[in-house]
This record gives sequence, structure tokens and C-alpha cells, in this order.
Amino acid sequence: MTVTRCSEASAGAPQYHERMVGSAYLRVFQPLDALPEAERRRVERLMVHGDEPAETPSVYRHLGGARGQLGLLEATGESTAIRLEAGKWYACPSRNRLRVLAAMLSLRETAPAEMADALVPEILARRAARELARIRRRESNAVPTMLESPWHVPVRWFALFQDSERRLTEREDGGFTLSYWTQIPVARERAQRAATVLESGDLRPVAAMVLELDDWLSCFGADGAVELDYADVATSSGWNDLDEDHSAHEVQESLDALEAGELDRAGEIYRGVAGRWAEAKIRESLN
Repeated sequence: MTVTRCSEASAGAPQYHERMVGSAYLRVFQPLDALPEAERRRVERLMVHGDEPAETPSVYRHLGGARGQLGLLEATGESTAIRLEAGKWYACPSRNRLRVLAAMLSLRETAPAEMADALVPEILARRAARELARIRRRESNAVPTMLESPWHVPVRWFALFQDSERRLTEREDGGFTLSYWTQIPVARERAQRAATVLESGDLRPVAAMVLELDDWLSCFGADGAVELDYADVATSSGWNDLDEDHSAHEVQESLDALEAGELDRAGEIYRGVAGRWAEAKIRESLN
């Protein structure tokens, strides 16, 4: 679900467009004692006082005169997700500024040359690189703790999880959401296995994207955990839709079939998962 807000500038001035979006998240949670000292103290204060603002939806910001101009997904504010699992506290500080800077530079580096300046102008990329360098000088292991996907859950995320790790829970607003939780070493083992199977099936571009997840998880300690959270993406689905959604099981089943050489069956299962998100992906493209 999206909410659009547009403020029209005076004649001759640039227009500013802002669109709030629902996103799904892949978050890394770390035990409190594994966090950098400043973050650990902030989380401990939050646990005692509960004074940190709640996570707010990300927005697409469009700056310029053309309504159809490309914009950037920007997370607003800072927040920390906290989980109690098996008697142990875990935290995921959002590190939103770090995420935005890293995403800007990654987008410019990976975009076709003819599109790079339209997406992230060189002057903004230089500023982002300088700021990111300052952050990493202060904290050499500064890595974004979450990945965000507007409007849908990327199918490759499900390769990290099994159906037994699936959780269907009620939201505070009375709706429902779906999530998965597993330990980082387990998720990495599954990512590496999935990449091997995909490469053997001549699906190297998909394997590369799965290996990117493994590379990201390798930046964190083995005592951490990873969560796939449908979050606001689930608000457009009712209980029945979420109850019938077993995407992680189907992705693992598709990989098993591909490994066994059952290409038709693997493709059929994968298309079922991808089709579940087709409407959401169309909505993303239209926006």
C-alpha cells in the first residue's frame, strides 16, 4: 500500500514529490555485547526507557521539474528493532544514513554509464563517498544492518530460510504479518548451497545475487541472526493469504528439484513463488 503526497512549488520553482511506501526487510540481529559501544548503550537505554521513536515508512523523494523523474528511496529517522529469542536479547539498529550512502554509491557503480548521472549525479556521489569514508574511519566495521525492498519480497531472500522458521503473527494494528528467523551460519550455508545449485543449472546471474547476500552476512559475527520481515508489505494481505504463503518452502523445493535435474518441476515451482509477487512487482514498476 502506498500513500502519495505532492506539494506544488510556486511558478518557476522545482516541484517536490514524496511517496510513502510499504517495504519488506531483511535484517541482521546481533547480541547486545556484539554491538559497537555507542549503539549498545543506546539500545540499553531504549530497553530501559523505551524513548526511541518507532520506525517510520521509507519515502521516495523526487526533486526536479518532471513528475516522472527518478527519485531515491530514503529512510527517515533512526530506529532499533529488538528481539528476545531463546532467552537472549538481539538488536538491529537501522543505521539509516549508512544505508542511504552505501546504496547511492552502489547504484551509481552498477547502473549503465548512460544512466548513472540521472540516478545519482557525480556531485552527490562524491559527497556520499566522503561522508561514508568519515563514518568508516570512526567505525571500521560499519556495515548496513538491513536490506529493504519496497512493495514486495525478493524471491532470492527466501533461499536463506526453511518453512519451519516461518512465523505468522498478529500486528499491533490488528492485522497480520509474516516473518522468518534463523542464525547467520545456517543462512550462509543455505545461500552457498543455493548458489552452487543455481550455477550448475546455468543460472549464474541469479547465483551471483544470492552470493551477494552471503557476502553481506559474512560481515557479521556467527552469533548473530537474520530475519526476513514482510512488515508493511503484509498490510495488503489478509490472514488466509499469509497462511497459505509458504514461499521459503517452495524455493527450497525448487532448488531440490533443480539439483536433481528435474528442470521442468523446478521451473514450475519457482514460477508459482514468483507469481505470488507479480502484482506487487507490477505496482512497483508503475510507481
